[in-house]
Amino acid sequence: MWAEHATSAGSAGSAGSAASATDGADAPALSGPFRFGDRVQLTGPKGRMNTITLEREAEFHSHKGMIRHADIVGLPDASVIANSSGEEYLALRPLLSDFVMSMPRGAAIVYPKDAAQIVSLADIFPGARVVEAGVGSGALSLHLLRAVGPEGEVHSFERREEFAEIARANARAYAGADPANWWVRVGDLQQELPNALAAGTVDRVVLDMLAPWECVDVTADALAPGGVVICYVATVTQLSRTVEQLRRSGRFTHPQASETMVRGWHVEGLAVRPDHRMVGHTGFLVTARKLAPGTNLPSLKRRASKSDFSEADMASWLPDMGPDGDPGAWSEESVGQRVKSDKILRKKAREAQRIAEHRAGVDAAGAPAAPETTDHAGA
Repeated sequence: MWAEHATSAGSAGSAGSAASATDGADAPALSGPFRFGDRVQLTGPKGRMNTITLEREAEFHSHKGMIRHADIVGLPDASVIANSSGEEYLALRPLLSDFVMSMPRGAAIVYPKDAAQIVSLADIFPGARVVEAGVGSGALSLHLLRAVGPEGEVHSFERREEFAEIARANARAYAGADPANWWVRVGDLQQELPNALAAGTVDRVVLDMLAPWECVDVTADALAPGGVVICYVATVTQLSRTVEQLRRSGRFTHPQASETMVRGWHVEGLAVRPDHRMVGHTGFLVTARKLAPGTNLPSLKRRASKSDFSEADMASWLPDMGPDGDPGAWSEESVGQRVKSDKILRKKAREAQRIAEHRAGVDAAGAPAAPETTDHAGA
């Protein structure tokens, strides 16, 4: 899928990707007839989706009957199969977007609509070397790995070991093994990045974190001239602070900010209207490009207007600016992010690890894994 084994990346205080899937396990396929080891999304008559991993001697059970995994193996993708009571299910390989929306989460994920924009706006290309800060549950990491391909590299940095553990397990669950071109380091980006990668050798940097403005200088040092930094932030105060820091650094082009809204439509005969529900605001994206050394960016010409602002104006809007600013004012709670307890994070880590081990076809002790099902309604 990406790579068949993991490459260790490690120094003290850092964590490389875990060991590869067990030798001899059924390997998942991206296309063609279903085979053992594949993830399969089963959709019942009422639209309820369950995701299973095809295993020898395993069965999928509902309150209205069961389907043997072996009966699915050999069918073409997008086939219909009946359970023991005659109820029909549509069997599909989950898309990447399906997987990230249903996988176990430690931190809030980057939604597919934003991940697609990040890949496009940052121009994540095959063979690129990408740095990601804030691995969360691994949703964006999976999109970045898909974009860079086997010749590229993704170097992810995460402050919390629990999040890194969940992200690694989710990647194994999706790909069937640890990507060989993905490194996960636990630690602060400002401290770890200079030790991990030489200055000027990074093509793209993606910052998905509480205070990306704190990492502007280390990002500029790592990027090659013309390289792109893209920041994902949740609130307008974070957006403003990030843009201002990029401008003040003098090392980037003028930042561009955007937000992506996606609205589905109900289309059935003459009943054509917007869906009643939609995924609205999730976050803002800020992009800028690294200037060549010694380059002075021309100032933007704009008319004088009531929108002109001073340092005092900025200090009244952003809590850490001005002589009396308090950098500690920024916290997950202050920007409205929900913080999960350590107990919940440990539970999510165990759930992600169980799915990853099941995908490999063995449990932690090396015995055949118990059948596993992911109910999308509970994701």
